[in-house]
Amino acid sequence: MHIIISLLLFIILSLPVQAQARNEQIATFAGGCFWCVESDFDKVNGVLKTISGYMGGHKKDPTYTQVSSGVTGHAEVVQITFDADIIDFAQLLEIFWHSIDPTVVDQQFCDHGDQYRSAIFVHNSSQQQLAEKSKQRLIADKPFETDVVTRIEPASQFYPAEDYHQNYHQTNPIRYQYYRFACGRDARLKELWGNKN
Repeated sequence: MHIIISLLLFIILSLPVQAQARNEQIATFAGGCFWCVESDFDKVNGVLKTISGYMGGHKKDPTYTQVSSGVTGHAEVVQITFDADIIDFAQLLEIFWHSIDPTVVDQQFCDHGDQYRSAIFVHNSSQQQLAEKSKQRLIADKPFETDVVTRIEPASQFYPAEDYHQNYHQTNPIRYQYYRFACGRDARLKELWGNKN
């Protein structure tokens, strides 16, 4: 009997400890080049996963070539899976604002066209309310004089971008850094936000 109890105890103690359930939620942001948006959010504590892709257009299964030509209506986006017990959607919005230029229509830095628009794609009414409140607060408190034109749009079908776009800042760090510098992203962000970005 002691052997059976000992054996059962050994088996129970050998079982892997279940990881504590995470409060996983999704946020989707368009801020120009998805390589840069993905890179910015990969650094954030509580972000579990980022996927570059396309949202907000009318063509099914769009390719990068089609989206970048501006004919599909999609924006380059990053879909973010985050643990809301570590970082909430309102905090992600603050990070988003400081990683984009909210003053230009259908453009982000050196990239032009509605595929490079800045937008918050909301997945539910709570995100809608938080996004609207965050935008109104930015309009009231902004450190620049121009209008805030970033859109708030309902989330629609998300299409992951091609594999070679995923984690581009890690798989092609030299090309990525050259692109980011040449596009003037960080210089413009500093112009807009000072040292807050």
